[in-house]
This record gives sequence, C-alpha cells and structure tokens, in this order.
Amino acid sequence: MDEARRNNKENSAQLRAMESTSRVREKDFARGGIAPSSNDRRTTTAKPAHLANISSISARIRCSTVVRRLTMGGGGANERFPGGSDPLLPTKREGDDDDAGASAFHEFNGASFAGAVFNLSTTIVGAGIMALPATMKVLGLVPGLVMIVLAALLTDASIELLVRFSRAVGARSYGAAMGDAFGWWGRRLLQVCVVINNVGVMIVYMIIIGDVLSGTDSGGEHHYGVLEGWFGMHWWNGRFFVLLVTTLCIFTPLACLKRIDSLSYTSTISVALAVVFVIITAGIAIVKLICGQIPMPKLFPAVPDLASVWELFTAVPVLVTAYVCHYNVHPIHNELKDSSQIKPIVHTSLTLCSTIYITTSFFGYLLFGESTLSDVLSNFDSNLGIPYSSVLNDAVRVSYAVHLMLVFPMIFHALRLNLDGLLFACARPLSSDNRRFGVMTAVLLLVIFGSANFIPSIWDAFQFTGATAAVCIAFIFPAAITLRDPQGIAKKWDRILAVFMIVLAVVSNVVAVYSDAYKMFHKKSAPSQG
Repeated sequence: MDEARRNNKENSAQLRAMESTSRVREKDFARGGIAPSSNDRRTTTAKPAHLANISSISARIRCSTVVRRLTMGGGGANERFPGGSDPLLPTKREGDDDDAGASAFHEFNGASFAGAVFNLSTTIVGAGIMALPATMKVLGLVPGLVMIVLAALLTDASIELLVRFSRAVGARSYGAAMGDAFGWWGRRLLQVCVVINNVGVMIVYMIIIGDVLSGTDSGGEHHYGVLEGWFGMHWWNGRFFVLLVTTLCIFTPLACLKRIDSLSYTSTISVALAVVFVIITAGIAIVKLICGQIPMPKLFPAVPDLASVWELFTAVPVLVTAYVCHYNVHPIHNELKDSSQIKPIVHTSLTLCSTIYITTSFFGYLLFGESTLSDVLSNFDSNLGIPYSSVLNDAVRVSYAVHLMLVFPMIFHALRLNLDGLLFACARPLSSDNRRFGVMTAVLLLVIFGSANFIPSIWDAFQFTGATAAVCIAFIFPAAITLRDPQGIAKKWDRILAVFMIVLAVVSNVVAVYSDAYKMFHKKSAPSQG
C-alpha cells in the first residue's frame, strides 16, 4: 500500500514536471517557435509510456491553443509571428464568427490605406447625394449644412463604438458583434435590416440609371434620357433593354468578385466621378452667381404652423441614409495590411464624403433654389441659361449614372453576404461554394432588375427605409451594443453618447414617418374635401 502511494506521488511529480516543461516550450514557441533541444528529447524518451502520452496530449492542446490565440485572437486580424513569418493557420475564416460578414479563408491581407478609403467612400456616396439639395429646401441653407456635419460626426462616433466593441470580443463582422451582445436574434435582426436597406438602395440606383439613360414620365410629362437625346427614341434605348444590358455587362461581372478589395479600382473611379459631378455643379452655380442670375437662397426654414415643424423631420432619414456604411466596415477592416489603420480610414472617408455632400447641397440648392426636386438630377434636363448647357447637363447625368454603376457592386457585396448568413447560417462559407455563390448572385440581380422595371418610383419607400433599417444599422444597433457592454469596457461618455443616439434616432424618425404618412393621407383626402 505504501509502495503504491509512493509510486503515485512519483508519477504525480513527474507529471507536474512534464507539464512545467510543456509550459516552458509553449512560451518559447509563442516567442519564436523554438524547437525542443536534444536534451529535452532524451528526457522525453525516458518518461513512462502513459505519462508520455498524457504529456504529449497536453502539449498538443496547449500548442494548438497558442496557435489559435496568435492567429485569431487579440492583437488584431493581421497578427503575425515574430520575425515577419506567416501564421501556420489561415488568419480569417467565415465560420469562426458564424456570420456572413467574416470572409472565408482570407488568404488576402494586403488592402492599402487608399484602397480602403475609396471602398468605404464609395459605400457612403450613393443615391443619397442627389436628395441632399432637397434637404436644404426643407431645412434652409444654414441648418441643412449644420445637419450634414452633425450626421457625419454621429456616424464617426457610432463606427468608433462598433469597431472598439468588436475588437473587445474578437468579432470579425457587424453580425458577430450583435450576436455576442444579443445572441442569435441580434445577429439575425441586423442581417434583416442590411438586406432591406441594401435591396431598397440598389433598386433606387437602377431606377435612377434608367431615368438618366432612357428617360422617365412624371406628372404627364416625359423627361428625355441621355440616349434618347442623342439618338432619338428606339427600342434599344428603352428602359428595359438599357437596364438589361447594364445588368448583364456591368453589374454581373462586378458582382461576381468575391473579395471587396478587388473593387478598390472601380471605387476610385466612382469617387472621381462624384467629384466631377460636384465640380460641374459648383462651376455652373458660380458662373450664374457672377452673372447675377441666382436669387438669395432661403437661409432658415419657414415654420408658420405645427405641420411645418413636423415636415422638418422628413429630412432626417435622407441624412441618415447618406452616411450608412457600417455593414462594410468589418470586411474592409479584415483585409487591411495594418488593422490599426481603420480609425484614420473612417475619418478620411467621412471627411471626403462630407466635403462632397456639403458642396453638392450648397451649390445644388443655390443653382435651383425652390425649384430643387427630390432628385436634383432631374433638374439637369432643361436649359441652365449658360453656354454649352446641354453638354454640361449630359456630363452631369452621365458621370453620376456611371458613378452609381460602380457603387452598385459595393452595396451588393454586403447584401449577398448578409442574405447568405440569414438563409444558410449552418452551411459552409459562401466564397468556397461556387454554386451557391452563383445562384444567390443571379437571383438577387434578377429581383433588383425586375423591381426597377416594374416599380415606377420608390422615393417614398426609400425614405421609409432610411427611417427604419438604415437608422438601426447606423445608430441604434451600435448604441445598443455599447449599452449592453458584454465585456464591461464602456465608459460613462460612451453610455451617454449611446443613449443620445438612440433617443435622437427614434424620436426624429418616428416623427418623420408620421409626417410622411400625414402628407400622403392629406393629399388623398384633399380632392374629396374640395
């Protein structure tokens, strides 16, 4: 009996010694991948067989834990072993987050700062820019410009909260961060909002492209498109055929790119075209201002009654939609060479886009005044009263149409990933399943194409989308993650900011939806009352 106890004590002591040696090897491995020495190997061979097996299993478990921690845990998405060597395992895997936002076996970790800025800027600058001059007509020039800056600051704050809390839990996607804070339903709710928002946005894109190239009928009047103005009305420049060719020849090839960084070159062109649009608009306004053809703009809104006050809130969904880019922050962050650059990338992108928005809003409203339409692009189908008016009109419309064509795949990328995560949560990563990738791409393009051809105008629906799905993505969800604070890292200022964003978003958008519904009801009831 005593001998058995002594043997057990000796075995326990040897086991503790082997575990201590394993921990030393683990630390050495973590520092530089140091291999066991020959003395260690001789010591290992001298162990009893059952202890050697236990020690071997323990060492393998610890080493695999170290590898997993180094390749996927803290330290950022691009953690490397000392000396610049690559990790033994892929650094990113879609299944690790159980969310479509994390890419499948991302071998790519080389996105540049400039490419990331252009990708994020392209996500931001979309159809919303065309509605911003109309917000100046509603709010007045001074409050309107202030609201654009305020929306940019709140967007920057919400993205900063989202990125910080995602890093704290190791989330590689927006959905994973929502899932960590609120579980399965939180992730699914976000994916539903992204799908609703992006489908609506892309249908609007395609409708605008059809209006610009093929013309549109509004109020019994036909507004000629660019192709109709150049070649006359033919079957091949009708809306259906033009959108079909655009979908097959432009949208489909760009939508088939699996990596978001592959769109960096088209994003650069897209941002450049947006700048061209801004420069032309500003130039026309300055020329007319010098010639004395522009009246004094409305600096502040007129609010003679309570209904006018409610109407001011209808501009909020447009401003919110104009800055929504949160669903693409994580994919861009995951592909960076240096993941710590995401904060300056967001700052640079928002500064660039805010400059474009302020310039467009100011000069667009200055140019057309109270005649500014909800889509300012529609104002460029008439004589501007300056030389080469028709050429400038076509340049503005064509540049913006091409801009939307290049923005489309960036929004489509996030839509496809989130819809796949919603429908096939337990399937293998989308990028490794070519059949599912192709079918989903084709079905989504078909739905968007069909909707753009059979829905005459969805601006009211687009505004409703901005007041619901977009405001949740941009403000409510990041603020909710901050207040939930699963890791206990939220500061007092973070909580105050989160409460402010939620209250502001909910109140302003509820009032906006109410005001829109009231206006629609009033328009329908007015004829019967007269």
